[in-house]
Amino acid sequence: MEKDNDFLGTEPVGKLLFRLAIPTIAAQLINMLYNIVDRIYIGHMPGSGDLALTGLGVCMPIILFVSAFAALVSSGGAPRASIFMGKGDPDTAEKTMGSCFTLQLIVSLVITALLLAFHRPLLLAFGASENTIGYAVDYIRIYALGTAFVQITLGMNAYITAQGFAKMGMLTVLIGAVCNIVLDPIFIFLLHMGVRGAALATVLSQGISCAWVVKFLSSPKSILRLKKDTLPLRMSLALPCVALGIAPFVMQSSESVISVCFNASLLKYGGDVAVGAMTILTSVMQFAMMPLQGLSQGAQPILSYNFGAKNAPRVKAAFRLLLTVSLAYACGLWALIMLFPRLFAGIFTPDPTLLDFAARALRIYCGAMFLFGIQVACQMTFMSLGKAGASAIVAIMRKFVLLLPLIYLMPHLMADKTMAVYTAEPVADVVAVTFTSILFFFQFRKALRSIQE
Repeated sequence: MEKDNDFLGTEPVGKLLFRLAIPTIAAQLINMLYNIVDRIYIGHMPGSGDLALTGLGVCMPIILFVSAFAALVSSGGAPRASIFMGKGDPDTAEKTMGSCFTLQLIVSLVITALLLAFHRPLLLAFGASENTIGYAVDYIRIYALGTAFVQITLGMNAYITAQGFAKMGMLTVLIGAVCNIVLDPIFIFLLHMGVRGAALATVLSQGISCAWVVKFLSSPKSILRLKKDTLPLRMSLALPCVALGIAPFVMQSSESVISVCFNASLLKYGGDVAVGAMTILTSVMQFAMMPLQGLSQGAQPILSYNFGAKNAPRVKAAFRLLLTVSLAYACGLWALIMLFPRLFAGIFTPDPTLLDFAARALRIYCGAMFLFGIQVACQMTFMSLGKAGASAIVAIMRKFVLLLPLIYLMPHLMADKTMAVYTAEPVADVVAVTFTSILFFFQFRKALRSIQE
């Protein structure tokens, strides 16, 4: 395995991007299998599968919230570590990683305590009904115990990828996903544990992935190593990482807030069927968009390293390629969903009523997906160049300024109030991508000029 990361500044950009992106895309898709597989198995439980699936959907805001805190620390820390490596300062890069590791452990303990104390009122606020609260409570009580595993696995795996070890990052999530796929049917069906079995399978699988990450980052194979002298929390290094991580944190934590608002509005206008359909819609959207996230994560070490090395032409070339591939993928996927919505919805439920409703809603909800390649490419480039302010602005604009009000506004503008709630998503996407594109045009040119001068 390579110990020298100079290839980030010398290898042809196209070859390098796909070399790093293919494993990170695979890792993102595999990572989604944790929750996707749970939903598929639970949705096919005899008798109560539709209600159990809806109950699991109510848990999603909490699951996204836990993941968001991993992003808060790692999504800012990994690019900063790459920039330090590009500047030829591996010592500071190691201390950055160590500080972020310790901070994630502290955050994990706090989140675990809060979830165990307040999970029931949270789930009721997030859209659980009398029919689904039991399933939601059974799942989240066990899931909360694995918070530290989730935080370390998602958070520290970003540092493996940031060093250029994309295949190793893929193996991290592959190990956990395979364990989850094997354990799910055993716990859910064979041991008759239902949703509790799905949660237990997820926690055990994440624990195995966590051990793998820590072992690798502590070994001589890693360029940046977790060592005793790098683990003390240095706020001078951790705080800039948190500042840069605000944008992905807002993106992911706002998914929790948005999910709550969607569930509450859909429960009001369409009942449990509409909430269950939303679980399917978000599952399809998340799984479909994971390759975009993996592609952008593969581009991050190239952008960050070369920005730190003040190599403007390579930064520009990497962004152009990232944008082109992202846009092409988003357009192709949008076309498939528009043509075959029942095929995508049918993965998660055999119930004909829920399937018909979800297929109709899916076309509306994903209506502007073809534009999302632009949003993801610009967002990751902002983060890769250390532009915390711009990255946070575009994240807040899409979620809080646009989507949140539209969830409540659209039902007053359309006759079909239930479908109007789903329409808020594509309307927000069109406006957000337009805003992001304009801001990026000026900020990217400014960033390139700063390293050229």
